[in-house]
Amino acid sequence: MKGQVLIVDDDKAMCELIDTSLTMKGYATVWCQSAAEASELIHNTEFDVVLTDVKMPGTTGLQLCQQISSSRPDIPVVVMTAFGTLDTAVATIRSGAYDFLTKPVELEVLSLTIARAVERRQLTRQIHLLEQQTRNENHFGELLGESLPMQRLYDQMKRIGPSDAALLITGESGTGKELVARSIHQLSNRSHHPFVAVNCAALSETLLESELFGHVRGAFTDARSERKGLFLEAEEGTLLLDEMGDMPKSMQVKLLRALEEKRIRPVGSDQEIEFNVRVLAATHRDLETAVEDGLFRQDLFYRINVIQLHLPPLRSRGVDILAIASHYIDQFAERSGKKVAGISETAAEKLLAYSWPGNVRELRNVMERALALTRYDSITIEDLPDKIRDHQGGTVFIGGEDPTELVSLEEIERRYIEHVLKAVDQNRTQAARILGFDRKTLYRKLKSDSDPDSTT
Repeated sequence: MKGQVLIVDDDKAMCELIDTSLTMKGYATVWCQSAAEASELIHNTEFDVVLTDVKMPGTTGLQLCQQISSSRPDIPVVVMTAFGTLDTAVATIRSGAYDFLTKPVELEVLSLTIARAVERRQLTRQIHLLEQQTRNENHFGELLGESLPMQRLYDQMKRIGPSDAALLITGESGTGKELVARSIHQLSNRSHHPFVAVNCAALSETLLESELFGHVRGAFTDARSERKGLFLEAEEGTLLLDEMGDMPKSMQVKLLRALEEKRIRPVGSDQEIEFNVRVLAATHRDLETAVEDGLFRQDLFYRINVIQLHLPPLRSRGVDILAIASHYIDQFAERSGKKVAGISETAAEKLLAYSWPGNVRELRNVMERALALTRYDSITIEDLPDKIRDHQGGTVFIGGEDPTELVSLEEIERRYIEHVLKAVDQNRTQAARILGFDRKTLYRKLKSDSDPDSTT
């Protein structure tokens, strides 16, 4: 069943004609011959669309439309009229109608209009459900989302949490790797001890060594007092090494030794100190490729990659986008004192269509901006940045019907490989997994594409 449609027209023959046409298209239909009967039916039955004539004895179709718009704004109303003038169109839209059709009704046009109205109704219900879920705190720790990729992630986290094994958290920038690490810490036996995080890309090698291992007084310029370092600050707890893929290679050697021996040596000291810390690593880089390119130590990679947890990008999480957006709207509205609740259907469609290269971090920024700019009680399409309003979904063009436009299978493969690499932010390991190649095959094909004279 495509949807439930209520037909309202005092002309019985018209009701029966439309009923037959829509039933053949897969809709469940109910019809009646007065606005009063329609109101009773709407009160007792859940409809996806109401289709009503304008001219009826007693309450008119426009008055019925106004009643539905006031009491059930989630139900789109399509109005039929024999008077297709501009004044009639304006009156129809002002009454809250979703659309209007002129009589005699073309059945194919009617079918398309009903299909669009049902889609809008379903999207409205979905938005409402997601807003309810968000307000009911449907989440896992600080992570929001109920999509299948996130359900799989939550299941993995529940199993990994109690373990003390080394964990590598991978995923694009902005996917929430630190939030996952914090949730893993809360699920572990170390949850009553410190959780400490450090961004390995934000510090030079000298500062990073001091930050991790500590230093003694006088170890270097400005070392006026002793510092114990993050490994000891996180004692019996969890230490997250964020952006691990950006760690200088010489520092990787020192970290590997510390992880293998469970001992650190503060900068400038000749004494080693034991530690008891679970170490988690996170990166947006493709470490397997970095190992092959000589940029990351293979032995350290094996040491931190006992278990790997990959975070899905926001674009693959479907309607989670709307749940997270609603969460941020509530958060920023409360903070600013603005009475804004929810997202319009057109804005929601644009949010779902956008590719979100910056992931959740970008969505948060967009919602904060939208709430600051909006003049209404919900976020509309006008409140979104141009790049989201104007976004067109990516396609892999393979040619049209003209034989001169058709391309070879080799060219189709090349375009699709480029499309996948762009979608995964050039992560070759992930791209190879999606394409069904091993990494060596992918490298060979990429080399072949870049070198026209090479052979495969």
